[in-house]
Amino acid sequence: MPQIIVKTEIDANIDTCFDLARDVGFYYNTLEKSTEIPIGGKTTGLMEAGDYVTWETNHLSLMQHLTLKVTEFEKPILFVDEMVCGEFKTYRHEHIFEVENDKTIMTDKFQFQSPYGILGKLVDWVFLKRHFKKLIVTRNKALRLQAETMMQD
Repeated sequence: MPQIIVKTEIDANIDTCFDLARDVGFYYNTLEKSTEIPIGGKTTGLMEAGDYVTWETNHLSLMQHLTLKVTEFEKPILFVDEMVCGEFKTYRHEHIFEVENDKTIMTDKFQFQSPYGILGKLVDWVFLKRHFKKLIVTRNKALRLQAETMMQD
């Protein structure tokens, strides 16, 4: 099963970073193209323990609906969203926050697995892993910029 780990150092306090990371509207607005649109559950505001959001997604020209639930939540150091309905065999995204040298280290650990046996594994490793990593890196750059700007105000 592919796993993506991305660490981002942010010159902002942990609470600001944590709140931006769980803000549905902020997440939607950080996408380069609107490949994901919140259409059900909590479609705006801050995700909390037990909250659901359904995203209409378009990954590699495949339209699908993906319902995620916040299954673990420990403010301001961790929240985990997992797929409860959707096309993936597995989908788990851990958002981990820690303070180091007066900066926040945000670590994304994302594991996923497509269905469809060998063909799904090939798609995961050849296409989706790179695609998802790019989405996470892009979103994290936007989050870092927003959090650091907020700290200057």
